[in-house]
Amino acid sequence: MSLWAILPVKPLRRGKSRLAGALTEEERAALNQELLERTLRILSELKELDEVLVVSRDTHALTIARNHGAKTVQEDGQPHLNTALTRASVVAQVHATQGVLVLPVDLPLLNADDVLALIDRAAKPPVVVIAPDRHHRGTNALLMVPAGQIEYEFGEGSFQRHCERAIQSGARLEVVELPSLGLDLDDPEDLELIRKLEAQKV
Repeated sequence: MSLWAILPVKPLRRGKSRLAGALTEEERAALNQELLERTLRILSELKELDEVLVVSRDTHALTIARNHGAKTVQEDGQPHLNTALTRASVVAQVHATQGVLVLPVDLPLLNADDVLALIDRAAKPPVVVIAPDRHHRGTNALLMVPAGQIEYEFGEGSFQRHCERAIQSGARLEVVELPSLGLDLDDPEDLELIRKLEAQKV
């Protein structure tokens, strides 16, 4: 199966604004770059992915992506996330990909096994595989085969909407719940939890 990963990336210096009370702008920019590079390294080592495509309006983020062997799509202006993802998916489909995996880059605990777990559940299409956040409100990973099976509904409450879209489309719905996929870095509470987990590893 031909599968592309699509990574939407906000401008590195503007992303994670809700962490402003805990981190300076410089620290947030460094964190965002570190998360992007980490995700690219993980995905670039997976032979199950044919391509990684980064969509962003941040030229620095796109340069980092290309340095890691990823394809890029530069967005003009400030498009809505779902619009940007739809455009990126069209690019993937033009190159005859069968499926797309949308993965945010703010998953600090993500590992290769998580991605493989998603791919394993994508057999026998049409299928939509969704990994919710730990609150079961947002969508932290979305894999669909074929590409374009459902429209993107990212935003507050997206997990439920994506599930409904999948069922309405006639696709098989697979929900993957893994702690490392469920924890996305959005606010100071998430940052504190990640620091505690990292301290426990030492």
